[in-house]
Amino acid sequence: MTSKKLVNSVAGCADDALAGLVACNPNLQLLQGHRVALRSDLDSLKGQVALLSGGGSGHEPAHAGFIGKGMLTGVIAGAVFTSPAVGSILAAIRAVAQAGTVGTLLIVKNYTGDRLNFGLAREQARAEGIPVEMVVIGDDSAFTVLKKAGRRGLCGTVLIHKKLSPSLPSTHSWYSDSFPPGAYLCVGAGGRCPGRGRCGAGGDHKSGTLGVSLASCSVPGSKPTFELSADEVELGLGIHGEAGVRRIKMATADKIVAIMLDHMTNSSNVSHVPVQSGSSVVLMVNNLGGLSFLELGIIADAAVRSLEGRGVKIARALVGTFMSALEMPGISLTLLLVDEPLLKLIDADTTASAWPNMAKVSVTGRTWIRAAPTEPLEAPDSTATGGTDSKQMVLVLERVCTTLLGLEEHLNALDRAAGDGDCGTTHSRAARAIQGWLKEGQPPASPAQLLSKLSLLLLEKMGGSSGALYGLFLTAAAQPLKAKTDLPAWSAAMDAGLEAMQKYGKAAPGDRTMLDSLWAAGQELQAWKSPGANLFQILTKAVKVPPLKMEDSTCV
Repeated sequence: MTSKKLVNSVAGCADDALAGLVACNPNLQLLQGHRVALRSDLDSLKGQVALLSGGGSGHEPAHAGFIGKGMLTGVIAGAVFTSPAVGSILAAIRAVAQAGTVGTLLIVKNYTGDRLNFGLAREQARAEGIPVEMVVIGDDSAFTVLKKAGRRGLCGTVLIHKKLSPSLPSTHSWYSDSFPPGAYLCVGAGGRCPGRGRCGAGGDHKSGTLGVSLASCSVPGSKPTFELSADEVELGLGIHGEAGVRRIKMATADKIVAIMLDHMTNSSNVSHVPVQSGSSVVLMVNNLGGLSFLELGIIADAAVRSLEGRGVKIARALVGTFMSALEMPGISLTLLLVDEPLLKLIDADTTASAWPNMAKVSVTGRTWIRAAPTEPLEAPDSTATGGTDSKQMVLVLERVCTTLLGLEEHLNALDRAAGDGDCGTTHSRAARAIQGWLKEGQPPASPAQLLSKLSLLLLEKMGGSSGALYGLFLTAAAQPLKAKTDLPAWSAAMDAGLEAMQKYGKAAPGDRTMLDSLWAAGQELQAWKSPGANLFQILTKAVKVPPLKMEDSTCV
């Protein structure tokens, strides 16, 4: 069974996706008749070197999201997971050449189709007299033994886009004096990349990428590319769903990250990154497409802690989606060894929409936890009661807690009739929290302070909407009791609590919520405001009065 995708058609999904990006970005233009996106200010690049990249669609935001000043000049996109057509690559080269650029550098991920098609377009362009050079990026750190095809091009390619990007005007030959400053790290003065054309993220072994996935992805119109059992994850897979180096058991985020970093930095691994204690790196935490932002944050935290625990300095950290594999639920980690000159290239300004707004400061060494605010000092309370009244408060609270604990199952049963069946459990959790608090020491003698402390306790321990509503009620009820504690003040406290519950809970009397019972009692307590009111007589009546529409009332 094929997976569901929000597309207009399988055949046209790559065209539609690129058109949508360009339509929403005034800095981009489509090249007529081709699946090519270019900078809209192309004519301003006269005398500079153009940087073109691309590959199959399905890896968004790579590569078109990285077009802009300070990054790529243009991108050629193929169909999903398919190399771009030679004709479109050649058309892009011609377009930037006719705009007045002095040469073109093709940045190509190390996949057979990409090497062949970009290489053929390069040869055709050179036959037309257009200066073109090509570098092939291989940054995969998965394989422990050397493969004939070399390391696959993965998310580290994005960092190559960035460090090769700041172009200079021509003075002599385009491939030496006009070449982007960062290119000297890979290409050298002769315009050719050492290591048989592989460079940057792969050939110099200064960076590496490793991915892990919880499940497969699926090309539009097709079934998932592979299957994983519920307790397995794939380590070292490619961005098209290619097999990894092994399958490992599902584990915590900390454990998975530790396994990844161990594999990437193991010196016995031919594709390892020589990161050791004292090294300075750029860390890239990349969402392969289907991972939640919550999980991505957890992975980023684990990676930072694990690297710093190994004595590695994280100079910069990029967290987000940079090179995806459609909807694959997984991540890749990229490590790039950096020095100050390379870091300046990474930090250089760019208008590329997918490049993050990254702080140009080191992650390691900064203070990233701020001290918690101090609690305000409690003002002296003139309403504090004596020791006898304080003991009476304890007895009342203990009786309330014992009653709630005894009613746990009964309240759950009532709640199951129309709710989620946890009313008794929630109130028992509150009762146990109050009992534990009372054992720690004598509660405040002031009624206002007592209600405030109970409010904080329920907000922290009770949980759910009940904890929030009781917390609101008690916080508001405490306010009128700061000045007086006579019967009219207690009636006003009930009014204040009910008003707060209605204001923030958006419930009204008769809505069949917990407010109904409290509201009915509150109406009876209005009698406390009358001179000569009898405390216990009115209180007894308030306890016994039936709530509004009690037959339909439910716990929340």
